[in-house]
Amino acid sequence: MMKFALKIRVLVWCLVTAALFCEFSSMAYGAPTEIKSIQDWEMIWSDSSEENPERLSSIVETGEWFKANSVVHKPTSKDSLWIRIDTSDISTTTPGILLDNISGKRISIFADEDKIFESSRSYKYQMNQILLPLHKDLSSSYLYIWLEPAKEVVNMQDKIYVGEFHTLLTRFVKNNLLDIILGSIFVLIAIVMLIWSFFLNKRYNEAVLSLSLVIMSVGILVFTYSPFLYTLFENHGRAFTQFYDVSLLILLPSFSLFFENIFGPGCKGILRKFRKFQMGYSFFCLLFLFVNFLSSDQLYEMYYFFSVKVLGIMMIVQFVLLLGSSMVYAFKGNKSAVIFNIGFAVLVGIVLGELFRFFISGRDYQLFLWKWGVAGFAGALIIILGRVFAQNHEQIIRYSKELKMFNHELERSEKMEIISELAASVAHEVRNPLQVTRGFLQLLRNKSIDLEREYLDMAMVELDRASGIITDFLTFAKPEYGKASVLQVSDEFKHIEGILTPLAQVHGGRISIDIPSDICIYGNSSKFKQALINIIKNSIEALEREGHIHIRAYYRQEQVFIHVNDDGEGMDPEVLIRLGEPYFSNKTKGTGLGLMVTFRIIEAMRGKIHYSSKKGVGTEAVISLPAAGR
Repeated sequence: MMKFALKIRVLVWCLVTAALFCEFSSMAYGAPTEIKSIQDWEMIWSDSSEENPERLSSIVETGEWFKANSVVHKPTSKDSLWIRIDTSDISTTTPGILLDNISGKRISIFADEDKIFESSRSYKYQMNQILLPLHKDLSSSYLYIWLEPAKEVVNMQDKIYVGEFHTLLTRFVKNNLLDIILGSIFVLIAIVMLIWSFFLNKRYNEAVLSLSLVIMSVGILVFTYSPFLYTLFENHGRAFTQFYDVSLLILLPSFSLFFENIFGPGCKGILRKFRKFQMGYSFFCLLFLFVNFLSSDQLYEMYYFFSVKVLGIMMIVQFVLLLGSSMVYAFKGNKSAVIFNIGFAVLVGIVLGELFRFFISGRDYQLFLWKWGVAGFAGALIIILGRVFAQNHEQIIRYSKELKMFNHELERSEKMEIISELAASVAHEVRNPLQVTRGFLQLLRNKSIDLEREYLDMAMVELDRASGIITDFLTFAKPEYGKASVLQVSDEFKHIEGILTPLAQVHGGRISIDIPSDICIYGNSSKFKQALINIIKNSIEALEREGHIHIRAYYRQEQVFIHVNDDGEGMDPEVLIRLGEPYFSNKTKGTGLGLMVTFRIIEAMRGKIHYSSKKGVGTEAVISLPAAGR
């Protein structure tokens, strides 16, 4: 295993070094020597399934060679094929030959009567890439290739190249480097995602794990489909074909599991049921693969039936199910399903194009573009997973904000409840003694001299002030009030304007009102006025010199919105957030009860109040209440 790993590292290093060397060489020495594709060759069929080098000279002399330059069909009675190539016109200093993607179980190459290459494969992957240097002192001007075809059709067109060995090496490396790089990228991404999945919440673990298995399987498929691996590690070819099968058997149920995690189990759980069946069938095929390995491929035909023919039908069913489900989700507005369909459409379009070329070429076309289709589709799957993470992150942030708001409201409600109970008990206990005290002071005032009467008047004013505070306490503690009726907002504000205009003029300000006459709400007139007077009174006290308070109201979506804008001194954010808290006030002599009572009245009317302010610009209070009479 250590030697094999070392070979892999050497392979990658050699590929990269060779590619860079070829690039820099071509830059240093100018354009590379032109490669020549052999378009005409001679062929002869043989009855023997074994090569016979001793008879090569007799075949050369007495054989009935025929010229070929295109596709040739294998006769049913023939087992092998000899190909003769004229290399006499190669005029390079270091000649070479490249056989690109030739299908054959066994291949031997002769120069004169000397065998210069031999390949024999007992496994089922028959694509060959062969690069050989040719010695200039070869006595014969012909190369002989003995081939046991793997297909009924033999196509050597545009597959045999001769020319400068260095240039052929460049072509050989560049044609195969992409598979190694692409497969390595897939495997590296999958390994990172596998490691990442161990540190994720269980909610995401399955989706990431399934996608990482999909990407890793695709990477191994790209690796093991490339003929370059089988050229360099021919003795390990059987292991590569088994890796290919295992990757495919892992890919299909992992793909279904990922889809299920992102979009759900489907109608009546059909996707989940099919995925479980896939997992069971993949396990069966893996077990069959192991038994076939132990029996040295004696059960290959049965294994081929289950792992290729039956599995191919299952793949078609899987793609139909997933594509149909994703289209349903896309029509419902699921953006991830739209991305899935786009990625899948790219993959299907490329694969169908390749299959079309494969069949019109007599099944002698080497599929290679599918890798880019798979890469695009894998990218779409990663984008979908990223969207899921982003949506869940946004949802967590939204839930956190809502939870914070609910906790704040709960804390405020609990605090208000405690204060309400305390206020109600204190107010009831204190109000009666205050009324009695005021009565006795009134009697004393009537019998007092002028100086004493002045002091008694001051005492009664303070008692009235205390009584007002107690009234606010009771209003706060029990905001549900007597008789409620339909209130015309414009009429209510006429009374409020008459009360507060003198106060606004004292502070150098003015009040303007823009309220249509058809806007109505449901509530208690005196309490509504009390709440709005508190709000407008605060705006008046915040005015500086010639200030302006503008009040407007409008109807929208069964709600009445009342805006109170002033251009006063404004408030800082830390003050703004505490408005309505018990006993909080930014005034020197304020108790904080005014706004606290206002908030309670608006809440009792099933409304909401919201403040916005900027220091040095002004403040806006927005009250929303249910509309009446519509």
